[in-house]
Amino acid sequence: MARIPGAVVAAGGLVGGYATARFTKKRPLGGAVLAAAGVAAARQWRESAGNKTAAALSAAYLAGFGGSHPLAKKVGAWPAVLGVAGGVALASWALADRRQG
Repeated sequence: MARIPGAVVAAGGLVGGYATARFTKKRPLGGAVLAAAGVAAARQWRESAGNKTAAALSAAYLAGFGGSHPLAKKVGAWPAVLGVAGGVALASWALADRRQG
């Protein structure tokens, strides 16, 4: 069975977590989506690139989540979320996913 790349899982977690919180108006539910995707992505990163890379990408994931909030005040919520999701996805691909062949 083909695995979904960590880049897709991470970007999906950031976008999906925000969308869930926004459309259900339940922030904890959005946080649960964000956390579940973050754990799944970190597991994949660890398997494909090791503990140090997984830790760095997990930090980028959390920084993307945190950084999207002040960025949203400047560019809007959706552009901020999509921008940080793209950045995390690019980092994931560069550091872990492209190694999987």
